[in-house]
Amino acid sequence: MLHEKLNWRYATKKMDPSKPVAQDKVDRILEAIQLAPTSSGLQPFEVIVVTNPEVKAKLREVGYGQAQITDASHVLVFAAWDNYTAERIDAVVDQLVAERGLPREALSEYYDNLKSMLLPRAAEVNFEHAARQAYIAFGIGLTAAAFESVDSTPMEGFDPAAVDEILGLRARGLRSVTLLPLGYRAAEGDWLEGMKKVRKPLAELVSDVA
Repeated sequence: MLHEKLNWRYATKKMDPSKPVAQDKVDRILEAIQLAPTSSGLQPFEVIVVTNPEVKAKLREVGYGQAQITDASHVLVFAAWDNYTAERIDAVVDQLVAERGLPREALSEYYDNLKSMLLPRAAEVNFEHAARQAYIAFGIGLTAAAFESVDSTPMEGFDPAAVDEILGLRARGLRSVTLLPLGYRAAEGDWLEGMKKVRKPLAELVSDVA
């Protein structure tokens, strides 16, 4: 089933704007993203779901005119924390204590050590680390969309600073990392639809250390 869905999906080049994705499907994709693993369970990112046509049009302008941004019914913007702070890490610990019923002392040593490692680092280094965690969730979102038979297009081709400004991300301590438009492939006009999926042979991609 997994391989079948991964073979079905591709980076859709032309979406049908008359076919919106049902909200229950979007919700399940977002729930899969929520369940993604991240380093130390920090989940150092947020997902902004854009459905407003005017905002999507602005994103398209700074996304090199890629039509999927406006033709998709939903655009997921993955935005990573701009830095790690004691407050952000403490909020993770607070949730663990509240939901798992653990004494704070059981977690303090680990997360204090984590703070001592992360907080002295440059903000850009920490952002890059947070962005890598966002990419893990991004990949799971891409796969979840395929399981829902929803088309998607992974996008890095945009001006991050402009996206941040359009969505007011910097004021929230966030920086955009990648976009994931969700929709349905158009019946005509997508040059990539139906083409053979081309990947490196496993023998070239994978090596064993015995």
